[in-house]
Amino acid sequence: MSAAPRHATVLFAHGARDARWSATLADLRTRVQARRPDSLVLTAFLEFQPPTLEAALAQATASGCRHIDIAPVFWASGGHVANDVPPLLARLRQVHPGVELRLLPVLSELPGLLDFVADVITRQRTP
Repeated sequence: MSAAPRHATVLFAHGARDARWSATLADLRTRVQARRPDSLVLTAFLEFQPPTLEAALAQATASGCRHIDIAPVFWASGGHVANDVPPLLARLRQVHPGVELRLLPVLSELPGLLDFVADVITRQRTP
């Protein structure tokens, strides 16, 4: 990136006590970054692993980003996404008033994803 990015995407996942759990999220970050070379792509975790969403947003804003998409890497909009994320985003909007924070859909709500997963599962062969 030659100029400071104005946009960031934060891949926001639950986190786990076993750090190996996040290896696929790091791989996803690399793939998203390759598709959005003019954006900053970061990861963040709700619990158990750093960085927190607060820390990722601080890094993005310090890098000059004023438009930040938060992509919840959660399968469905259950307890954490429905109950924990809205007040967290409200607080972060107060901390970063000049920054547009946009929450993207959870994985199961992404267009075509359920059909993609169903197709892959039904193509599997049992031994």
